[in-house]
Amino acid sequence: MNEQYVNAFLEKEKIGTLMRKYAVPCIISLLVAALYNIVDQIFIANADYLGSTGNAANTVVFPLTVVALAVAVMIGDGCCAFVSISLGAGEKENAHRGIGSAIVLCLLLSAVITALYLIFRDPILTMFGGSVNEETFVQSKEYFLYITIGIPFYMFGQAMNPIIRSDGSPKFAMLSTLAGAALNLILDPIFIFAFHWGMMGAAVATVIGQVLTAALSVYYLLHMKAVRLKKTSFRLRGRLIRRFLSLGICSFLSQISLVAAMAAINNMVRRYGAADPIFGQNEYAQIPMAVVGIVMKFFQIVISIVVGMAAGCIPIVGYNIGAGRKDRARSLFTRLLAAEALVGAAAMFIVEVLPGQLIAVFGAANESAYYTEFAVKAFRIYLCMIIPACVNKATFIYLQSLGKALISTLLSMVREVVFGVGFALLLPRFFGLDGVLYSMPVSDALTFFLSAAVIVYTCRLLGKEHRAAHALNAEG
Repeated sequence: MNEQYVNAFLEKEKIGTLMRKYAVPCIISLLVAALYNIVDQIFIANADYLGSTGNAANTVVFPLTVVALAVAVMIGDGCCAFVSISLGAGEKENAHRGIGSAIVLCLLLSAVITALYLIFRDPILTMFGGSVNEETFVQSKEYFLYITIGIPFYMFGQAMNPIIRSDGSPKFAMLSTLAGAALNLILDPIFIFAFHWGMMGAAVATVIGQVLTAALSVYYLLHMKAVRLKKTSFRLRGRLIRRFLSLGICSFLSQISLVAAMAAINNMVRRYGAADPIFGQNEYAQIPMAVVGIVMKFFQIVISIVVGMAAGCIPIVGYNIGAGRKDRARSLFTRLLAAEALVGAAAMFIVEVLPGQLIAVFGAANESAYYTEFAVKAFRIYLCMIIPACVNKATFIYLQSLGKALISTLLSMVREVVFGVGFALLLPRFFGLDGVLYSMPVSDALTFFLSAAVIVYTCRLLGKEHRAAHALNAEG
């Protein structure tokens, strides 16, 4: 079969069928990727020799893995959109050259990030709140070292995942990530409980799983369907890199700005936790940091589902935009937003009704009553606006898949930097430690008003462009 027509079904298949085929594997892939870190945290929390101190250390290191993820998804999501648009327009040469450039770029940047982390370890950990107490800092350094060694494998696997989806293989993309996570899940209890390796054991289990995912990605790249890689593919082509990075910049900024927000939150937790009459005591100092990290991890699981639905639609949207089917792009947008709102509603029910059960999974039985009390409050306040948060994230990604990188980027930056960082720094001045928790719902509620305006405008624009194209075809 001619490779140009392999993905032609994206223009003809029913929208609902395509959403299920592409979104479900993508959701599972991202959900499993999110579980890498949260699985570590669950086992760490239930190891009596690590507990909330180990969890706090995990929270400190987590934003630094997100930095690597931000670069990886910028390359992967951008290349995915670029390849999908290229295949829809019948530009096969651009597709294979774009993938080759993305692979080389990912390998180079992962080496740079690894080197920088190893050189500047201590100041970086301090910047993200690692100095909350001495034991947390020691465990942060141990966990960080081994996680850093695995960054090249992690970034490669994450960057190739959306590229594999763009080649029409969402199931393989899902299975490669699932295999690595399953291996991590098996090794974590062995290394933490049987071998008693502590934070090193949690990190090594994670890295081994990431190596497996990267290896499976390499295998697929050698057996692609719609695109065939050649020796000449693996060159850094500035023109193509600029094009696909512009499409992936929103994914990068949404992740990297989240890091800025987490840095602000971690430092405000450390600062105002020290001023709290309970958490100012050394034996309880790590609790707010550990709890906020757990709440953020739960939020990451929900957002993984949200992003998975939206990112899974990127090949569908890109192909139909390239083929001139704006009507299908609009139909997909409305269905996607409805599905995202339902996910947010389900998550809100869990955090408002079952917060005690959630924190019990993270070793509450081994901790003081202050741990559970603060966790319940954190879940209920921090995530009370999770429905608009889900709609916001879907809007950002969908705009990116339409090629509207600028407006997508601006919305993402306003949410994460202007609101996310701004309110995290401002509200604690008035509400103390609780102000950190209020910063999230306030940011999401304000961003939703902006997203709503963009949603209405985008739907009207797609409808107008489709009618214009239909009228032109009728005249021809």
